[in-house]
Amino acid sequence: MTLTVIFNADDFGVAPGINRGIVHCHESGVLTSTSLMVHGRAAEQAAQLARRHPLLAVGLHWDLDGKRAAAVDFDDGEAVRAELERQLALAERLLGHPPTHLDSHHHVHLHHEIAAAAREIAERTALPLRGSSEVRYIGGFYAQWEPGVDDLEHVSVAALTSILATELGDGWTEIGCHPGFVDADFHSAYREPREAELATLTNPALPQLLEDLGLRLASFAEVRSDHCS
Repeated sequence: MTLTVIFNADDFGVAPGINRGIVHCHESGVLTSTSLMVHGRAAEQAAQLARRHPLLAVGLHWDLDGKRAAAVDFDDGEAVRAELERQLALAERLLGHPPTHLDSHHHVHLHHEIAAAAREIAERTALPLRGSSEVRYIGGFYAQWEPGVDDLEHVSVAALTSILATELGDGWTEIGCHPGFVDADFHSAYREPREAELATLTNPALPQLLEDLGLRLASFAEVRSDHCS
């Protein structure tokens, strides 16, 4: 069976520098997909960039607990569902079409108070939902495994090579990532690692590495079309 890998960047729309970095990784690296945070201050810019890069699959990055999100009572199932639907509708308006996949900031859609509504929306829309679809998620390409402590070795070419060589199984795998250019006005606990991730994802050795490992590079747009065919 073919081993297929998707490199998907979270946080599209959070800030202009993050948008530029994601597009750079798509144009000059292995990034095939990204997830739009509709509450981000640069969400409209992200949507414009997406229209200029039609091969970049853009999903929805639900935000229910970030600073940019509306306050939602997780114990209020109707309020949770309404917010998920509202963000989905906003993503469709921004992009001009439905997103290609669904995931969330801090994986909040996996919380038991939210999971059922998220799964029902995914089933209704036939969109892949992180953690509940045929695409296996790997989150190990990340530099902060202790709060506030950056370990850039975790997002090095060597670390990514190890993940690709040892952790992928048959079928589809998503490698989560958070690349970006960090501007002075970007405030986040995860800053320096974003540019380190960007450097790794655009390393010129990666295409040959994927070929040597027998990995097919794909996007979330292909997951949906493959599922529906």
